[in-house]
Formats: sequence, C-alpha cells, structure tokens
Amino acid sequence: MEKNIEKVLLSREQIQAKVLELAATLSEEYADKDPVFVGVLKGVVIFFADMVREINIPCEIDFMCVSSYGGTSSTGNVMIKKDLSVDIKDRHVVILEDIYDTGRSLDATYRYLLSKEPASLEICTLLDKPERRVDGITLKPKYVGFTIPNEFVVGYGLDFNEHYRNLPYIGVLKPEAYQN
Repeated sequence: MEKNIEKVLLSREQIQAKVLELAATLSEEYADKDPVFVGVLKGVVIFFADMVREINIPCEIDFMCVSSYGGTSSTGNVMIKKDLSVDIKDRHVVILEDIYDTGRSLDATYRYLLSKEPASLEICTLLDKPERRVDGITLKPKYVGFTIPNEFVVGYGLDFNEHYRNLPYIGVLKPEAYQN
C-alpha cells in the first residue's frame, strides 16, 4: 500500500498538533453552548474521533453521509445517504469535514443543515484545497487545519476507491496508482 505513496504531505505528528489546536479553539468558542458536532462520513471518521476526544466541553455528536465522488473526481451530483438522528433546531452546530475540495458536497450539506434552523452553523475542515473549488461555491470554513495544493491525497480517512484510509498520515498518491 505505501509503495503507491509519492510523498508524505502531512505527518502523523503535524496532524495531531493541528487537531489539538482546533479542538482547543472549538472548546473555547463553544463553551456553555452544548454544540452538536456533525461528521460527514466516511472520510471524516478518523479526524472526527481524534477531534471529539480532545474537545473538553459538553457536546453531542452525529453523522451524515453525503457523496458526490466516484473514483478520483466529483460527479457533481450530491446525494444525502444518511441524515442526522438529532434535531439541530436552535442548536449550535459545527460540521467536521476531512477535506474541502470542489465544494459541492460541503455546500449542499451546509445548505441542508441551515434549512433545519440551527442557532449557528460553522465548518471545521482538516484540509482545504482551494484550487479545486468549482465556480459558484463561496462557502468559507471558519476553522481550517491545513491549506493544501491540488494533489490527490489519501490517508487519515481519505481514500482512493475505499483504500488507504487507514494510513496514519496524509500522503500524495502516485498517479500510476489511480490512472489505470
């Protein structure tokens, strides 16, 4: 599996340091607000677990499954495959996301959750890849771990055809691994 990694973009240690920083910020800003942290499956699982273990305030968690990908590119069609199980009306909600790429999925998720009338709605993404944003997407996450270049990344929850999620770092996949 690691033979297909061109380079390590973000080490386990860099990611852990950023998780601690983001969790401390969220804990401070959402103290006494009993927030709901919403994870967008599947890629967010590892980041989400690491984040909520470091958040030191009362909170709830929930998950959604939203998809617009097939292989290495976005299809453009966003589907909600799993909805929330908690009512977020008048609640403070933070979407935890693994990567803000084209923006289609996150924009659709944000708009959908906004329609449920939360008290507030913010986004915390581990990775932001602004070069891939499609026209018309203007959403700006309040909390961003790392801004990365336009390279195909895997690991720490990110996948290529459901593989590589279990790598403890974020690496760039060699083109020959996904161009066959």
